[in-house]
Amino acid sequence: MKKFLLGTIGAVAMAAPAVAADLPAQTYAPPPIVAAIYDWTGFYIGGNGGWASSRNCWGIVPVAGAVIADGCADRSGGVLGGQIGYRWQSGQFVFGLEGQGDWADLTGTRVSIFNPAFSTGARVNGIGLFTGQIGYAWNAALLYLKGGAAVTSNRAFINTTVGGVGVASASATRWGGTVGVGLEYGFSPNWTAGIEYDHLFMGDSNNTFSVVNPLLAGAANRISQDVDMVTLRFSYKFGGYAAPVTARY
Repeated sequence: MKKFLLGTIGAVAMAAPAVAADLPAQTYAPPPIVAAIYDWTGFYIGGNGGWASSRNCWGIVPVAGAVIADGCADRSGGVLGGQIGYRWQSGQFVFGLEGQGDWADLTGTRVSIFNPAFSTGARVNGIGLFTGQIGYAWNAALLYLKGGAAVTSNRAFINTTVGGVGVASASATRWGGTVGVGLEYGFSPNWTAGIEYDHLFMGDSNNTFSVVNPLLAGAANRISQDVDMVTLRFSYKFGGYAAPVTARY
């Protein structure tokens, strides 16, 4: 019996390498690749700054009769402000609401065509935008369109052409519309940077001065306004960290 057991063990030992050689090689699947997909959903707040240009056309509105055109002028300068908003993402589409406010310094004067003894001028010292957004995201890059309401804070004035002595002025807040386009990039889960262009349609507004209009007694001044803005933006986004997505095999 002892010899039989020893013989069996020896036979098994000799057969084991041959059986192992016939088994297929064991393979190991690599660990799944985890790709980070940027999430644009969340509240954000930030700052912006850049350049803007305001185009104003003056007209004289007499008590009776048609409006008398008095020329146009462009005024450009810097803008600086901030924005706050909320975005939510559905697939690659991103929707949002935003409020933006900017200090501005867009001032200029021109000699009146109607009465060259005087120069007319306008200054835009504040800009506000209240807009909706729709965009398309490629992971951390977002291209969007925006549109909504715009408001500007303005001061119109009339000076003497010789000497530049102020003889009349008026301040006004104007409401209009705006459209724009922007490109933004999330360079971290919470920080984004971008560039944006906005055009403001502010329409016409009649301005009356606290003194008799030196251009034409009893007349008001109709001033049209359009504004173009190009700004660089930085924002901090709350929450909405990048979501890991497991690659499929």
